[in-house]
Amino acid sequence: MEYTDKQKLKLVMGKDCWHTEDFDGQAYAAKVSDGPIGLRTPKMIDGVFKDEPSVAYPSMQILSHSWNEQLAYKLGEALASDAAERGVDVLLAPGLNIKRSPHCGRNFEYVSEDPLLAGRMGKMYVKGLQDNHVGATLKHFCCNNAEFSRMWLSAEVDERTLREIYTRAFEIALEAQPWAVMCSYNVVNGVRAAQNRKLFTLLRKDLGFGNGLIMSDWGAVTDAAASVNAGLDLIMPYAEKCEQRLEQAYDNGDLDRDALNESAQRVDDFAEKCRAESKQRKVTMSIEERMNLARKIEEQGIVLLKNNGVLPLSPNANVSVGGYPESYFAGGGSSAVPPLNTPLGLLTALGNAMPDGKITYRDLWEYGVSEAPLHQIEDAYGKDAAVLCMGMHDCEGFDRNTMQLTPPQVRQIKETARKNPNTVVVLYCGAPIDMSGWINDVAAVVWAGYPGEQGNLAVADVLCGKVNPSGKLTETFPATEFDYPAHRCYMDSTVSVYSDGLLVGYRYHTTAAHKNLPTEPVAKPLFPFGYGLSYTSYRYSDAQAAVTDKGVEVSFDISNTGRADGTEIAQLYVREVNPRVFRPFMELAGFERVDVPCGSTKRVTVTLPLKNFAYYSVCEGRWLVEGGEYEVYIGTNSQDTPLCVTVRLPRC
Repeated sequence: MEYTDKQKLKLVMGKDCWHTEDFDGQAYAAKVSDGPIGLRTPKMIDGVFKDEPSVAYPSMQILSHSWNEQLAYKLGEALASDAAERGVDVLLAPGLNIKRSPHCGRNFEYVSEDPLLAGRMGKMYVKGLQDNHVGATLKHFCCNNAEFSRMWLSAEVDERTLREIYTRAFEIALEAQPWAVMCSYNVVNGVRAAQNRKLFTLLRKDLGFGNGLIMSDWGAVTDAAASVNAGLDLIMPYAEKCEQRLEQAYDNGDLDRDALNESAQRVDDFAEKCRAESKQRKVTMSIEERMNLARKIEEQGIVLLKNNGVLPLSPNANVSVGGYPESYFAGGGSSAVPPLNTPLGLLTALGNAMPDGKITYRDLWEYGVSEAPLHQIEDAYGKDAAVLCMGMHDCEGFDRNTMQLTPPQVRQIKETARKNPNTVVVLYCGAPIDMSGWINDVAAVVWAGYPGEQGNLAVADVLCGKVNPSGKLTETFPATEFDYPAHRCYMDSTVSVYSDGLLVGYRYHTTAAHKNLPTEPVAKPLFPFGYGLSYTSYRYSDAQAAVTDKGVEVSFDISNTGRADGTEIAQLYVREVNPRVFRPFMELAGFERVDVPCGSTKRVTVTLPLKNFAYYSVCEGRWLVEGGEYEVYIGTNSQDTPLCVTVRLPRC
């Protein structure tokens, strides 16, 4: 339909909290909905909006630990079926912000500290949704790396760091052509993201978003006219003050008419796309299939952090279970959904997985009460193992005050480990925690993350060996609460200085190990990026590399030298031998998830695009591969790369 200027003022704002303006049915009202790990659709019940129950999948962090791009695609497909059942056109996901600090309260929603991994997983998630006619929304663009003062905090970041770290994941995921991008709440280099013309120009021209729709985060717009003038298309949700501001700016001539026309056209195109796609949308996965997928994600995303041999548990083991085995751990905020079914606790799940075992439980304390009394687990004595379920609740809108478990939890771990040397700690958390005070006391640590409603079935199968753990960390776990690079950077309530630059996460630690950095040193991580144990063992050998027209083709062997079938996640990191500009010692350039049966050897070939060897040249305004020698490190994590091959690349 043709719109008047006054109608265009309404078109660039939402009709309400979840729909675009439809002018009483004259246009299509596109419906959007949270969230990345379960569909959150509010419904009026007894005069109050309540979220309808939906399949609660494991957190994005757990999905990322699988390093399985096809699994990300399947999650997108499952969420598309959820959306089809509820008449949802566009999902407000995935979140691709970089995990710069383990204190960020929203890290469980994000993929990784590494932009290549985040971008590739995000790209397949988008394809899974959109191949099934539900739109995706990349968020939050950009530098939303803290929840503290998120409406006012200015991320002070240089151009090269912005391109190589904080927008690179978006650039990769944009190859899947998502229907929308959501801007973040925060300020970037002094200008609010919702009215940052430079960022919008970067997004459209350099990152390849073209005429796609840019929407605001909910309530992120403080000056509606300035946002539209800068290139924002859709202000969400509807707010009377925004409408008044736009009308006033229009009447005063402060609103750029061309910008208004362009934004209104993009909103109209967006709504029409939603209308067309809705006619093809259908449920392709049953509820049972979606539940099975949720369990599979957790199976592949669980990370075995420590094991002295106590795991897997024997089928007839006598095991005590303590902590919070009946609790459902999930992050809070816009991504949280009430599950369709009451999540099965680990106590019950472990009993089902080990019908010949003896599983006992004693209630310990009320979760989260820091001064709660410490109860003894007398039945930990003499048991084959004592399993403790511990956790921390992370939530949108708040950063963590600490990376420590509550004092009662720490006391319970240490006391139980004193009674039983085969103490296994299962952690339900959304981001790294400080384990320095107790990890040496326990026999095993299993990272369950936020497992969703089917998750404890997978945790139980890992504990008893029905599933061989294969997950690997997609973020660095620091040695202690303050041993990460961003902690050394200046921050107050209005400014966060990104003086860590390119040295985020493993980029810092691998560089610090090989170069003299002119900064206060950070301790070696407790668990490095890419780390994860298995119930079997692997050997890497016979690496070769060749330059082709598609990039660098790297081949190597992985042998399963243990006693169980397993899946290894091989990681490839690149290093420029004699760089002309500062570069981290090495950076992730590729990965491959490989099934390797017991006693067998698999030949693995990974092609690394030339752009994965490049840095962003500020002087030339482009990605640049300097001519010369490059090394490719191949191994099981960022600090265990037994193979290295050298290639010579041309300048391009």
